[in-house]
Amino acid sequence: MLVLSRLIGEKLVIGNEVMIEVLAINGDAVKLGISAPRETSVHRYEVFAEIQAANQAAFAPAVPNLVETLATRLRAREEAEEKD
Repeated sequence: MLVLSRLIGEKLVIGNEVMIEVLAINGDAVKLGISAPRETSVHRYEVFAEIQAANQAAFAPAVPNLVETLATRLRAREEAEEKD
């Protein structure tokens, strides 16, 4: 992890396209401005974690069903080939 100290108005650059600027500091809170290309998603970590959890939950039930379906089709194909 890179740890930096920045003052109001100072910036960081990530890669060649993402720029983060310190806009304000109020007590323990820091207000950041982030400039990134439209195709780059920018989320607070809490939101990112919720999106990841929702994606995993949506995908998880589908995998066992998909495996069962494929296994059933393979068995049926093998049985059909054995009859021929």
